[in-house]
Amino acid sequence: MQLKALAQAQKEPTIALINIVFLMLIFFMIAGTLAPPIDKDLSLVKTTDLEGREPPDTLVVHADGRLSLRGEPVPDAVSYVLGLPAEAREVVKIVPDQSLPAKELVRLGNALRTAGAQRVVLISERAL
Repeated sequence: MQLKALAQAQKEPTIALINIVFLMLIFFMIAGTLAPPIDKDLSLVKTTDLEGREPPDTLVVHADGRLSLRGEPVPDAVSYVLGLPAEAREVVKIVPDQSLPAKELVRLGNALRTAGAQRVVLISERAL
C-alpha cells in the first residue's frame, strides 16, 4: 500500500500549467488590442502624385552632392552655417536625397559640425 501513495505524489499538475498558458494567451490578446485600430471607413490621403517640397529653412543635399536652400544653390556647408544666426546654429536640419552616398552624408555632417552647428538633424520621409 505504500507504493500506491508514492505513485500519486509524483503525478505532475498539468492542469495548472494549462491554466497558466491560457491566462498568458488571454493577457497578450488583450494587450495587443489596446491601441485603437484605424476606422475601416477611413481612406487616407494619397500623396504619390504631389510634388514634394523640402521643409523651409532646411539645407537640401542632392544626389550629386549639390547643396541648396529654398531653391537657391549654396556653395558649401561652411558658408551655409556662417550665414545662419547664432540661435539657428543650435540645430541644423538637412534633407538628403535618397541616392546620396552615405560617405557624402557623413562628410557633410562633419563639415556642418566643424563650421559651428551644435546638432545636425536629418529630415526623412515617414510612412504610415
